[in-house]
Amino acid sequence: MATVRPFPSSFSALAARTTSRRTRLVFCCSCSATGDEALTVAITGATGFVGRRLVQKLLSDDHKVCVLTRSATKAASVFPSSAYPGVTVAEQGDWEQCIKSSNAVVNLAGMPISTRWSPEVKKEIMESRVNVTSKVVDHINNASPDARPSVFVSATAVGYYGTSETDSFDESSPSGKDYLAEVCREWEGRARQVNEDDVRLVLIRIGVVLGKDGGALAKMIPLFMMFAGGPLGSGRQWFSWIHLDDLVDLIYESIKNPAYRGVINGTAPNPVRLAEMCDRLGQVVGRPSWLPVPELALKAVLGEGATVVLDGQKVLPVKANQLGFSYRYPYIRDALKAIAKEL
Repeated sequence: MATVRPFPSSFSALAARTTSRRTRLVFCCSCSATGDEALTVAITGATGFVGRRLVQKLLSDDHKVCVLTRSATKAASVFPSSAYPGVTVAEQGDWEQCIKSSNAVVNLAGMPISTRWSPEVKKEIMESRVNVTSKVVDHINNASPDARPSVFVSATAVGYYGTSETDSFDESSPSGKDYLAEVCREWEGRARQVNEDDVRLVLIRIGVVLGKDGGALAKMIPLFMMFAGGPLGSGRQWFSWIHLDDLVDLIYESIKNPAYRGVINGTAPNPVRLAEMCDRLGQVVGRPSWLPVPELALKAVLGEGATVVLDGQKVLPVKANQLGFSYRYPYIRDALKAIAKEL
């Protein structure tokens, strides 16, 4: 039996409470998009860069979290019970019961892609997303209608659109033809197999997430601090980004607001060229952006995986804007300033 840390009693008692909460949540959502009802949210990828911040936000608003993990030991080290009494840790054998006992499921799992892509790594990048998504969808669909979560928020990526230095993409744009676009299509295809008659599906195509503790920026800041920062490749590639706090807010709103449905681009409304982003980063940390990393050097280190930083796409969050989502950091300068204050 997998190790599970319950909050504060057994899963059966939690399920009974959650069923009652789910009934009230559906009623509240029919009246208002913002209810104060306490939720239970099951999350894959909760120990990652985005997942950790999402857990913290949910707990700060008095919601409960069930961390769906392959390693209870790792999850418990990230969310120790003494500091996170509102968190349950469930290994794979207990995912089904945890999902049945939740109002919402958020799927953030996936192997990082900024690495050298051998055939084995490419297979793992695909499988780490598709397999977990399939497992979660199966558990949701296998639950009885009165025990299903009311919403499934599944991450995907702006890699869906392919790359371009000239075109703009929004939620209605077609998919690209490269490897990352293929991964995203498969990833989203599995998520779309959820029973949408009972479960509201939100697919968030996430851009480059900016924060000091993870993602691309955590790798770039030390280089800038050592006066070795600069654009990657030509610097002309589009950089479709979002501040970590805005992405977490977007996921949180997708959980609570029934108007959020279907594909939503998880990007800021003002994408920039990578050279501009690097110039802004140099300004906020007080360092020059003068040492570009040549394309050949990146390809030597990352191989085919260099496409993640050498190619880009201009992605616009049309759906989020239509829904009235309020960005804390719509401009790259303000996002980087906020992050620099935390250093």
